[in-house]
Amino acid sequence: MKFDVAIIGGGLAGLTCGIRLAEQGKRCAIISAGQSALHFSSGSLDFLSYREDGSTINHPLAELAALSPEHPYSLLGGECVSRMAVEARRLLTDCGLRFHGDIEQNHLRVTPLGTLRATWLSPTEVPVAELEQPLPWKKIAIVGIEGFLDFQPQLAAGSLSDKGIDVITDYLHVPALDRLRNNPSEFWAINIARVLDLPENTELLAEELIRLSGDVEALILPACIGLENPDAVTLLRQRVGKPVMLVPTLPPSLLGMRMHMALRRRFQQLGGQFMPGDAVLRAETEGQHVTRIYTRNHTDIPVVARQVVLASGSFFSNGLIAEFDRIYEPVFGLDVHDAAQRADWTQESMFSAQPYLRFGVKTDSQLRGTVAGQPLNNLYIIGAVLGGYDPISQGCGAGVSLVTAQYAAEQILALSEVEA
Repeated sequence: MKFDVAIIGGGLAGLTCGIRLAEQGKRCAIISAGQSALHFSSGSLDFLSYREDGSTINHPLAELAALSPEHPYSLLGGECVSRMAVEARRLLTDCGLRFHGDIEQNHLRVTPLGTLRATWLSPTEVPVAELEQPLPWKKIAIVGIEGFLDFQPQLAAGSLSDKGIDVITDYLHVPALDRLRNNPSEFWAINIARVLDLPENTELLAEELIRLSGDVEALILPACIGLENPDAVTLLRQRVGKPVMLVPTLPPSLLGMRMHMALRRRFQQLGGQFMPGDAVLRAETEGQHVTRIYTRNHTDIPVVARQVVLASGSFFSNGLIAEFDRIYEPVFGLDVHDAAQRADWTQESMFSAQPYLRFGVKTDSQLRGTVAGQPLNNLYIIGAVLGGYDPISQGCGAGVSLVTAQYAAEQILALSEVEA
């Protein structure tokens, strides 16, 4: 099987890199071992939210110079990072995804617990506020779903009330959900959405929200609508006559799944080949060049590509493997950022920044993976498998994935022009 580019990993980084390449006519394959981490995400995308001391960042581009030299943003440089972020936003929009936010300034999104978290891009259905500004409503209703345990409106209400907002709570009663409610193991956000997205049930939901809306200025619901129909919330707003907003629930997350579905759909519409449920077992190299990739499903039939992109994720998706005394990258045996002593992998307090979150693959300044310090000339490393940054404490995981994906695609496209 021959391709222009083989991408290992079908998450945010792998898909957006593949889309950018496929837009320019490259024949791409994405080898995806399992469920994307997007299924567990909030649907909002962080670029750079917090400093080392935990303080919130308002203008993220102004903070790039303060990052450590091994941070992926530092490797690429501020001008490049800014340009790639703009390109990533364009790509997401072309996939039909709609966001609030701007690379010049972070905003605050409402979490399922009613707290506010700084971020770069949020789905337009998510309630947001500008930094150091209140939410745009004085009185809101937080509406849960009777029997749905993955969202507790009282918890969110308590946090928002502390911010001076008049909050009431209530529960939806939609008979169409009774069958699911009687089987708690099936009463998930995704299954609820499949019921509520049916036109006849969306109308029943609208009638119930009108009943509950009273004199409030906006309603906040768990994200249990709009999986297949991205216009479902817009239709509800028109019917109710007030803002209807969504906050993510416990995984699997509808907002994250919807993003993954949109990206995969766009990649395949452009002619990309998506290989789900397959895992890369090993690779062959000649000199400093990756020549063949062998996967579980295709056994002795190799994937051959002129360029290879590693977007395999971190420990969660086995892009990195932790044994008792070592951290390693399992496909190519690449150099990694780590700590030699296991005692240095973690901090005693679970609330502290954990060192292992900065572990990951080392690259040169062009994001090419290295073995014994020497780069593999046609292997680019992108996304969560990269080392040198903490996606949680710095709030930059999605930004690193998007920026490095666009950069790798740009490098590959530039090489193609030279070779032509």
